[in-house]
Amino acid sequence: MAGEPQADCLFCKIAAGEVPATIVRETATTVAFRDINPQAPTHVLVIPRAHYRDAAALATAAPELAADVLREAGEVAADEKADATGYRVVFNTGSGAGQTVFHAHAHVLGGRGLEWPPG
Repeated sequence: MAGEPQADCLFCKIAAGEVPATIVRETATTVAFRDINPQAPTHVLVIPRAHYRDAAALATAAPELAADVLREAGEVAADEKADATGYRVVFNTGSGAGQTVFHAHAHVLGGRGLEWPPG
């Protein structure tokens, strides 16, 4: 069921503290941790503690939680000093877009030039 922890979800396990991660921020509703395969000097994932398959499902079912994720993405960027030079927040939705863990999450990328359009 949407919003409920999923036993087979890596990010649910990270949010529950069952799988280790390098946590950089936590709130009552979100967890932010370093990506294990960083694509930029700053590459942090921000996830809701509640399980939603992707950003669209999250925004539809729990818009206030989607706002929490975006707010925390901005806080991560500030903490990492990426806000001074610019940063990107990315939600990959679906395997064709590169989503590999089907738990909504925002990538916060910064610390280097980010070309447009993205590749």
